[in-house]
Amino acid sequence: MAKLKELAEWVGAQLVGDENIEIARVAPIEEAGPGDLTFLANPRYAAKLNDCRAAAVIVAPGVESERHSLLICSNPYLAFARILARLCPPASVERRVMDGAWVDPSAQLGKEVAIHPGCHVGPNVRIGRGTILYPGVVLYEGAQIGEDCVLHAHVIVREACRIGNRVIIQPGAVIGSDGFGYAPDGRRYVKIPQIGIVEIGDDVEIGAATCIDRAALTVTRIGRGTKIDNLVQIAHNVEIGEDTIIVSQVGISGSTRIGDHCTFGGQAGIAGHVRIGDDVMIAARGGVPSDVPPGQVMSGTPVMPHKDWLKASMTFPKLPEMRRDVQALKKRLVELENLIKEK
Repeated sequence: MAKLKELAEWVGAQLVGDENIEIARVAPIEEAGPGDLTFLANPRYAAKLNDCRAAAVIVAPGVESERHSLLICSNPYLAFARILARLCPPASVERRVMDGAWVDPSAQLGKEVAIHPGCHVGPNVRIGRGTILYPGVVLYEGAQIGEDCVLHAHVIVREACRIGNRVIIQPGAVIGSDGFGYAPDGRRYVKIPQIGIVEIGDDVEIGAATCIDRAALTVTRIGRGTKIDNLVQIAHNVEIGEDTIIVSQVGISGSTRIGDHCTFGGQAGIAGHVRIGDDVMIAARGGVPSDVPPGQVMSGTPVMPHKDWLKASMTFPKLPEMRRDVQALKKRLVELENLIKEK
C-alpha cells in the first residue's frame, strides 16, 4: 500500500489528480478497480480509459482523462515495472543454511546466504553475500556465485563456472553442461573432453530449462544485463554481448559471437562460427547461416532484410496462381512456335 504521491516520486512522474489516493495493487486496465493503479503504454488504446475503473493510470504525455488521477511519464511500461516491484517485493527468506542442505566444509559462504533443503554445494564453491539457493540447486566443485543472486529450484551449475552479481536463474536451467563435441573415427564418434567453463556477467537473467554449454577449452560467455528466456540452447564457446534479449526456443550453435543490444525472436536458429554485430534484430524463426553486420533487422530462413522478407511473404500466397500462369504461357509459346514452323 502506498499513496499516489509516493509512487509518483518513486518513478519521477508528473501527478495530475488526487495525490493522497491509497494504491493497493497494480492491475491490467480491463480488470483494475477502486484502489488499483493501471497503465496505458500505447496512447492508441486511450479509448480503454472510458470503461476503466482504476483509481489512477500511468500514461504517456498527451493522454488525458477526467475520470482518473494520472501519473504522466515518458515510459509508462518502465514506470509500471518499477512500481510493481515496490508494491510486490519478493517474499522474505530465512538467511541460513537450512536443514536438509549439504554444504562441503571447504565452501565459502558470504553473509546472509540462504540455502534451502535439498541443495548440494560442492568443494571449493564460493557464494556471495545475499544469494539465495532454492531447493534442489546443485553447485559442482569450484563454482562461483556472486552477490544477491537467486537460483531457483533444481538449477545446476557445473564445475568452475562463474556467475556474476544479481543474476536470476529460473528453475531447471543448466549452466556448464558439456558442449556437443565429438571427433569421427570411422563409423563411431569419440567424445571431445569439454574442459572450459561458462562465465555469466552481472544482472543477467536466465529462463527455465535453458542450457548453456561449457566451452571446449576456454569460456562460453554471457555479457552483463543480457536476458535469456525459457528453453534456450547456447552451445559451447558462444560469446554473447551486453543487454541482449534472447526469446524462448532460440538455438545458438558453437563458437558464434553476438554483439551488444541484439534481439532474437522465438525459435530463431543461428549457425556455428557466425559473427553478429551490435543492435541486430532477428525475427521469430529466423535462420542465420552467415555473418550479420551491425544494425540490421532480419527475417526469414535464410534471413534477409526484413523489408525484403515482407515483400517476399506477400508473394508466397500468389505462387500457385503464378505457376499456372507460367504453365499457360509456356503452352501458348509452344503453340505459337508450331504455327511459325507450319508457315
